[in-house]
Amino acid sequence: KLQTTPLQQTAPHMAPQQFLRVARRAAFGRGSEALRQRCYKLLIAGGASAPQGLPGVSNGGRRCFATPAPSSASTAVRGGYAELTPADIAFFREKLGDVGILAGDGDEDEFRKYNRDWMGKWEGRSRCILKPASTEEVSAVIRYANERGLAVVPQGGNTGLVGGSVPVHDEIVLSLLRMNQVENVDTRSGIVTVQGGMVLEQLDNHLAEYGLMVPLDLGAKGTCTIGGNASTNAGGLRYLRYGSLRGNILGIEAVLADGTVIDSLSALRKDNTGYGLPQLFIGSEGTLGIITRLTLLVPPRPKAVNVAFFGCRSFEEVQRTFALARRKLGEILSAVEFADRHAIDFVLQREAGTGVRDPLEAQYPFYVLIETSGSDEDHDAEKLHRFLEAAMEGEGEGETPVVEDGVVAQDSVQAKAIWRLREGISDAMTTAGYVYKYDVSLPLPRMYELVEATRVRLEAEGYGGTAKAAGYGHLGDANLHLNVTSLVGRDDKLLGLLEPWVFEWVAAAKGSISAEHGVGQCKPEYLHLSKADSAVTLMKQLKGLLDPKGILNPYKVLV
Repeated sequence: KLQTTPLQQTAPHMAPQQFLRVARRAAFGRGSEALRQRCYKLLIAGGASAPQGLPGVSNGGRRCFATPAPSSASTAVRGGYAELTPADIAFFREKLGDVGILAGDGDEDEFRKYNRDWMGKWEGRSRCILKPASTEEVSAVIRYANERGLAVVPQGGNTGLVGGSVPVHDEIVLSLLRMNQVENVDTRSGIVTVQGGMVLEQLDNHLAEYGLMVPLDLGAKGTCTIGGNASTNAGGLRYLRYGSLRGNILGIEAVLADGTVIDSLSALRKDNTGYGLPQLFIGSEGTLGIITRLTLLVPPRPKAVNVAFFGCRSFEEVQRTFALARRKLGEILSAVEFADRHAIDFVLQREAGTGVRDPLEAQYPFYVLIETSGSDEDHDAEKLHRFLEAAMEGEGEGETPVVEDGVVAQDSVQAKAIWRLREGISDAMTTAGYVYKYDVSLPLPRMYELVEATRVRLEAEGYGGTAKAAGYGHLGDANLHLNVTSLVGRDDKLLGLLEPWVFEWVAAAKGSISAEHGVGQCKPEYLHLSKADSAVTLMKQLKGLLDPKGILNPYKVLV
């Protein structure tokens, strides 16, 4: 219909979500270039023909992929949920006690901790923060909320990057931070039972006392919680060695929307009795149930750790370095990260005067960080030595070196300094201006093409001096982090250049629009680019079955 009817005649007669769905699909679908451009411009520019309040338009509506101004509440249409009453607050206070609720006219700064994401891009206006200390308390308040039709946002450490852990409107925030106990550590089988509100770094420190470790490492480890990690299926720096968090979780206890407690808290590595229910909640971002406890496989803590940092002339050399590391280092290879020079420069500028410096004398377009972890220092050192020889001199006759220069950390202080160059990129680019972050997975050979294409696009539109694109990420799972920092602050025109173009590009390259950050309130409208219609339909059916009133984390993941 959009091909034959003027948009200004069509749009007013369509429901907002219907218009959005049709126009977005037309904007980056199989229609003619003229049609796509027409719809794309409409979605970006808004105007009289666009229904008010549509995501993706600038006429007062909320952008699904935009980064709203700091401290601004979303203007998305509020669902038909009940509004909080004094009687509701009284019930919650009776169940949780004064320590378990923040409500009414409390400290605004305290409310803001739960309403605003850590980047300041999304902020809700909840006036009721619940802090249960047990599964029973979670069940009681969720059952009541469901009966009343009150929307609830489960929240862990609130470190997400897609606005999934903060309210969009006035939803109740249910914080799990008081559920922060390690219940059992089985040192022989390497299995820990832990509550969902346990901070990742605290869990790792606790396990260190037993010679164990969490098979997950994130830059936000000092704040994020293991339950939040599970609900988003967080990736991180140890994926190459230990695999996905999903694969390391043995069992889960979760509370459904009606308050039912699902006990699948198995500590068995093998259990082939029917549906794997824990997997249903992992990665669901709190939309299907609230993870309250989990059992997790935890590997032995390595006794020997080595960190090396290399400079490469091209992304082809980066790929060759990765392939060589897999062949030469084998079972001790625990991380392979890359970053381009633009990303490293942001860190060095931010960390100037702190002791963090460029480890190599010359500058290179690309850098590769390699970490090994094992139990025998001499064995690991020998393997690393053979890898270094092959990397610097060539693996065999006629083979060229895969790196131009490199350095190996001589102690833990140097190792931490090298890791700081990689882990500090996100924060450095965030503080340098207004940053647009993209977390995608791509076939390894095409991984850096997106960064190059982004720079070409920015340059062509006159952003060469005011917007800087950088690429970095996890080579082991082909997860690219593309960051574009506007040096002059928020720029909606720049956003229009990036979205939905970035996601279209990724979809065309057979990638995923979200590798590890999730969907949140940021990407539901683009879910079809990475999921078949039949898969999205099944997801909606599961949501309707487990949460028929839609009270759990509304406006997230699914439209």
